[in-house]
Amino acid sequence: MTNTLLTLFIFCLVPAWCQFDFLPPKTPASPAIADRCFCELKGNVDECECSVDLVDKFNNYRVYPRLKSLLSKNYFRFFKVNLRKPCPFWPDDGGCASSACAVESCTEANVPQEIFQNIKNKSNIFGPVNNPKLSSESLDAGKCNEGSDEELGYLNTTLTKEMSADLALWKLHDDSQHSFCDVDDDNNNDSVFVDLLLNPERYTGYKGSSAQRIWKTIYEENCFKPKRGYGPYIDSTNVGDLCLEKRAFYRAISGLHASINIHLCAQYLHSHGVPGLQRWGLNVEEFQARFDPDRTHGEGPKWLRNLYFLYLLELRAIAKAAPYLEQLPFYTGNETEDAEVNIAVHDLLNQIKSFQPHFNESSMFTGGSKQARKLKEEFRHHFRNITRIMDCVGCDKCKVWGKLQTQGLGTALKILFSGSFDKANPTAFDLKSMKRSRFQLTRNEIVALFNAFGRLSNSVYSLELFQQAALN
Repeated sequence: MTNTLLTLFIFCLVPAWCQFDFLPPKTPASPAIADRCFCELKGNVDECECSVDLVDKFNNYRVYPRLKSLLSKNYFRFFKVNLRKPCPFWPDDGGCASSACAVESCTEANVPQEIFQNIKNKSNIFGPVNNPKLSSESLDAGKCNEGSDEELGYLNTTLTKEMSADLALWKLHDDSQHSFCDVDDDNNNDSVFVDLLLNPERYTGYKGSSAQRIWKTIYEENCFKPKRGYGPYIDSTNVGDLCLEKRAFYRAISGLHASINIHLCAQYLHSHGVPGLQRWGLNVEEFQARFDPDRTHGEGPKWLRNLYFLYLLELRAIAKAAPYLEQLPFYTGNETEDAEVNIAVHDLLNQIKSFQPHFNESSMFTGGSKQARKLKEEFRHHFRNITRIMDCVGCDKCKVWGKLQTQGLGTALKILFSGSFDKANPTAFDLKSMKRSRFQLTRNEIVALFNAFGRLSNSVYSLELFQQAALN
């Protein structure tokens, strides 16, 4: 019975990546689907003093529109990642069976021209930086054919020399002492800048045993276990046996997993197998298959609740880091856009700071000092392992988004639990004091944090679309 439940659990939560371009005609659905799948989306979010309804209204009307615009700007669209790190847990077997998962290059003609703007050089306020080197794959010319189904996993890593030089100026240095992530080495020859707008999170065909093994490893080997024997993974029947810190860990991972599955269902490829045509949109039947309690042994709606927990956790992290973030230049060298980004970031942070019922991190790790430190280190160790599992993903495009979202969550945990922001005085907060305290956020961490929160915001927004589609 345990094996059957585990198989169903893994099947229902196999990750996939996709992009929402437009809404096709709504998939026929019964109002009963809305009653079943969304039955847990009411009342207060677990471990938080905030209602699901309040999060919906705040996100959909005040956060989502702002984030959608902000994340299209140059500062937030380039993410540096090493796609060639070996899997530390099992031999690399190639993973993705589809050629669509492979990394290729585009010629400049295939990339939007605004990427190749002449950005004048400017010194970095954090001091001199090393010039990062791009892999030869990012500089080679190649045929780009994103429009075909065979290229769904195509990862465009092309950058001009001018953009590469400017990206080097954006690099910030970091002390990894408080890191919750296994961070890629920026100076590694295999690390490349990826344009997230050219490589949106979308369906690639990555599935099967390789994809299943990723989440199986996360849930079986890297999650805290309850003392009672409920099987190899945590669910709603035994999560209550864990302490607050371990419950929070589980809900965060479950919320991330639910968010990825919502992306698949909300941005589903309806024209798969039709040459030259890509139609993306809602798929209510796929959503039902992944979250209907009748198909998930009652767990699906609870997974959706965990999305809201993770949303509030990352929201709190951004609010806590706001005094630091408000002083960053968000520099790219384009003075006009840099000014626009600074205004947009301040506007978003003002909205986030106005939302008071955040996740309360001060209630965690409050036991005896020795016990609390041990639990925090265990918490950090478990999450670092999860970020390392992302190196085992067999699809490069999936790996980019997996690494970005886990690093974003790791950055949020670093902000919440490193202690560097706990006694910060917002009126006397300055970057120099942060440098003296040996704590900074790298540009990559900031990009990951905002984009990861953007993915959660998109998921919460998409749930409203699914409810409307199911009812109609």
